[in-house]
Amino acid sequence: MRETRWNSLAGAASVTRRQVTQSGATLGALALLAPRWARAQSNEKDGMANTIIANARVTTLDRANPEGQALAVRDGLVQAVGPRDEIMRLADRKTRVIDAGGRRVIPGLNDSHTHLIRGGLNYNMELRWEGVPSVADALRMLKEQAERTPAPQWVRVVGGWSEYQFAERRMPTLDEINAAAPDTPVFILHLYARALLNRAALNALGITRDTANPPGGMIEKDARGNPTGMLIAKPSALILYSTLAQGPKLPLEDQINSTRHFARELNRLGITSVIDAGGGGQNYPEDYQVIQRLHDAGELTVRIAYNLFVQKAGEELSDYERWVEMTKPDAGSAFFRMNGAGENLAWSAADFENFLEPRPDLAPTMERDLEKIVELLATNEWPFRIHATYDESIDRFLTVFERVNQKQPFKTPFIIDHAETISDRNIERVKALGGGIATQHRMAFQGEYFVERYGAEAARLTPPIAKMLEMDVPVGAGTDATRVASYDPWVSLYWLTTGKTLGGTPLYGEENVLDRETALRLWTQGSAWFSGEQNVKGTLAPGQYADLAILSADVMSVPPEEIRRINAVMTMVGGEVVHGEKDFADLAPPLPPASPSWAPGGAFASPGMRFASLQPSVRHTRSCHDGCASACGIHGHDHRIAWTNPIPVRDLKSFWGTLGCSCFAG
Repeated sequence: MRETRWNSLAGAASVTRRQVTQSGATLGALALLAPRWARAQSNEKDGMANTIIANARVTTLDRANPEGQALAVRDGLVQAVGPRDEIMRLADRKTRVIDAGGRRVIPGLNDSHTHLIRGGLNYNMELRWEGVPSVADALRMLKEQAERTPAPQWVRVVGGWSEYQFAERRMPTLDEINAAAPDTPVFILHLYARALLNRAALNALGITRDTANPPGGMIEKDARGNPTGMLIAKPSALILYSTLAQGPKLPLEDQINSTRHFARELNRLGITSVIDAGGGGQNYPEDYQVIQRLHDAGELTVRIAYNLFVQKAGEELSDYERWVEMTKPDAGSAFFRMNGAGENLAWSAADFENFLEPRPDLAPTMERDLEKIVELLATNEWPFRIHATYDESIDRFLTVFERVNQKQPFKTPFIIDHAETISDRNIERVKALGGGIATQHRMAFQGEYFVERYGAEAARLTPPIAKMLEMDVPVGAGTDATRVASYDPWVSLYWLTTGKTLGGTPLYGEENVLDRETALRLWTQGSAWFSGEQNVKGTLAPGQYADLAILSADVMSVPPEEIRRINAVMTMVGGEVVHGEKDFADLAPPLPPASPSWAPGGAFASPGMRFASLQPSVRHTRSCHDGCASACGIHGHDHRIAWTNPIPVRDLKSFWGTLGCSCFAG
């Protein structure tokens, strides 16, 4: 029954941007004309609800009706939101009623820039260090996973962590990595900056003292000329990604399983939609077949709008010439649809951020390369997005866009991605051209490096999100996961609302810190603009998709340090429950075990599991008795981590490290 309804909804919901705008405008007008009770009465005549979520605190983000106690769903859409007694009039004996237990309900979160498709193919191979409190714990996980991983597979730690999250406030050393995993190849990616390989990985890759540095990177060697295991991205990350691409891949069936598990992990965190920004090594259409198969089988649990990312330098224009004949924006369904071009439009325009190195200068051929591609996209009315970290790069990109717009006026929006150092002048230029800015929480992982290179004052507006909003430019929030930042949206919401890095460094003044409702809007309404779906998703208003999350804690009222520990106890997409835990566990569809059998997810709790009992088997410090009343849900009883390591605060009983732990206070 569930699969039948899911497929019929996916097929029926195939829409174009124009249809979305027209239908959304009609629904919005009706919503403004009618009071809440009148809307409920009208819906009662039209039909009863399929599902009602009652006993809730519903944050709709609908300015005409911002709060409710209950929400009704019919045919995959929000039917009504309002007082409990009013909404319960829409129930009959067939209506499923879900008691939210007084919890906060929000619109489903929407990551406006991530890499779900590529990430899904690899998720079951990757060991995640998000939330790991110490180097010692990280190394123990590495050791255990190395012992479980069969040859010729590697252990991969790919993104989502920062050295400043660890109590030791440092990176693991190559000696420590080799001691933890002497025989199994290990690849550990650290931001866009470097990768750490153990000796087994160097042997597997054939890297020796005679191996020359590849273009765009450096193989670190010791005084004797032997490779140390450190790969340095200088000036670009190509060396990191090309090396990672040489690792073994999963068989097709395991890739399908891996993608399902990654999507469910995002559901655990309240994510119901993403915009996939393509990625290096993600070829179209070959590497989209797994997602397509899941879509066709009715097994997608996250809505995906995807962009097409060119792969080979010198072939970018021919790729887009081929793709404009193969597909078009909005092709697909409400669950899987083409969104446009980018984030890589031309390799000469790539300005990878690596704040451990000076800002890269773009190639002098960039304007010539980019202009031909943007003109082709504008002529064919393709939206596009471009990776742009630095204002100096953005300035040159916008000059190209303005020149093309004079010849071939833009009829579709474009996106500047990242924009950490964008100036007010260039924000104005983005607005004048009808563009938007997709921001991510990369500074939560790299803020300390930025401050060290450019100073604390320069970091206060990186990126200047409050100024973008003040200037009325469309802004969406996201993560840029999985290879640099974590896919965890609550780290982003914490960063947006506190201005702090994972290591606790305050980056921003009050002028660039957002209130919680504004931050939530960027993760819902704001992101929806970037796929042209702002009128069908992003709020819990009548006629919008019934995409929502019931939260483990109230994002509107918990202490700031608790925000990044929130997850969804239930997530719904198109009126169907796709994730449930605790009281809601029986509502969620079963998920097959992770495959292959050695997948890290079989031994370690994922970041989205939060307080699951599946944790590293032995904690390295246990300094208190089992009856200790001050255990932390993330650290357990590992208080000695804080006591015996240098923590950058004066009061050890207050905030420390990445997790804001004060469990040992008192």
